[in-house]
Amino acid sequence: MKVIKYRLFEKSFQKAPSEIKLRFNERIRIFYQNATDTVLDNHALHGKYMGCRSIKITGDWRVIYKEINNDTVVLINIGTHSQLYG
Repeated sequence: MKVIKYRLFEKSFQKAPSEIKLRFNERIRIFYQNATDTVLDNHALHGKYMGCRSIKITGDWRVIYKEINNDTVVLINIGTHSQLYG
């Protein structure tokens, strides 16, 4: 699977606490193996993120991504629920 990271994702990731970065690395490994693993709570989004999906990093932290095709995803942003969805 090819993963492309938007600049917004990169900036938000750099600002994230180190614990979140570690949890992200754990979750992205799971995502590579099985994007529908229940631990990820992978689901479609609506509203301003219509066409995107979200996976859970921790109870409050999420990654928003978009599937380009079967082999490529774009990581759009990472943040807390309130940071991402207002």
